[in-house]
Amino acid sequence: MNNIPKGYKQTEVGVIPNDWEVKSLCTISNEIGDGIHATPRYVDSSDYFFVNGNNLVDGKILITDDTKCVSKQEYNLLKKKLSSGTVLMSINGTIGNLAFFNNENIVLGKSAAYIDLKDEFEKRLIYYLLQHSSIKNYYENELTGTTIRNLSLGSIRKTPILLPPTKAEQTAIATALSDTDALISKLEELIAKKRNIKQGAMQELLTGKKRLPGFSGKWEVKFLSELFTFSGGFTASREELSDNGFCYLHYGDIHNSNKTYIDVSEEYANIPKLDIPISCVSKKSLLNDGDIVFVDASEDDEGASRHIVVRNSKSINYISGLHTIVSKSKDESLDNIYKEYCFQTSDVKKQFKFYAVGIKVSGISKTNIAKIQIPIPPKTEQVTIAKILSDMDAEIEQLEQKLDKYRMIKQGMMQELLTGKIRLL
Repeated sequence: MNNIPKGYKQTEVGVIPNDWEVKSLCTISNEIGDGIHATPRYVDSSDYFFVNGNNLVDGKILITDDTKCVSKQEYNLLKKKLSSGTVLMSINGTIGNLAFFNNENIVLGKSAAYIDLKDEFEKRLIYYLLQHSSIKNYYENELTGTTIRNLSLGSIRKTPILLPPTKAEQTAIATALSDTDALISKLEELIAKKRNIKQGAMQELLTGKKRLPGFSGKWEVKFLSELFTFSGGFTASREELSDNGFCYLHYGDIHNSNKTYIDVSEEYANIPKLDIPISCVSKKSLLNDGDIVFVDASEDDEGASRHIVVRNSKSINYISGLHTIVSKSKDESLDNIYKEYCFQTSDVKKQFKFYAVGIKVSGISKTNIAKIQIPIPPKTEQVTIAKILSDMDAEIEQLEQKLDKYRMIKQGMMQELLTGKIRLL
């Protein structure tokens, strides 16, 4: 008890201010229930939608082209009693996605629960409290099911909620967090806009549809077989990787990366290693500066063109692994930074999709990659184009770092404000 600050008390959910209370969610709600446990009768098109837990995204009900529709008559028959004080939550499969109800015409499915809060409680505060780590831990312990996880209505009704004594303080906390969310949302929109601008610039600059000042003349179009030699990677499993040995590039690392390059010297510490004798490794598998590594398998056609360009100016031993195709330049006709962009146009991606084969898994062979064609500007123009696109990437990366910082600040604010460690009133 000596560790509890003055003015605070110990409760079953942690230390909170003396004037705060812990209440079960059901005591501050008019009703808590879930959606229908049957399949409604769908119609091809209407203004009434059938939504489940996967439609609840970042505080909003997400209606997509895949969202099923119902008739007005079916809606009136199956709709739940929702209000401006209702918060929706996913309770089956994915647990804890939240959305506010804003008078949308919806029929809820069984994987969505509705929490209709009493007027004297700030619904935005409850929305944030339901995202707090203590509540997430509580729900994790209450889950049932193995293949598909499920959170019962009984567990939801017993959810322990920390409450400031007045609605004014509840509103002040919710407003502070909402303002932070608004900043994050604006930054996300800006990043999306910058990415779209970059995508448009790539489509114009990498195809020659738009020429930069000072450049003219026709571009060449070459098959990749004219530019590269191709070989397979070194076969090893994830279980064989360790913290020692040669850097190892797994095809999954390419699929999971949001970049089209890897700088070996900068990222060395985070690259998995494979501890094997150098005699076991073919020189064709060793990755040098400017080498391109394509995946030879993907779960979708879009992934068939996924690749990484290697930045390895210090000649660190780096091995390409399972399900990869190593592409080494035959000459210096392509600038290394330009390589990071020239395979990202829609025309080139269409060629990868055309040559990919398979149903559940799309595969592309060395033989078929060699048949792909790309337009090639003069080397000086390549360098200029690559510089413009690199500058765009640098700006986007700075914005993403700023976004990560804002998100961390929000998490810290939630921890302090939602437990009363910092008081706003």
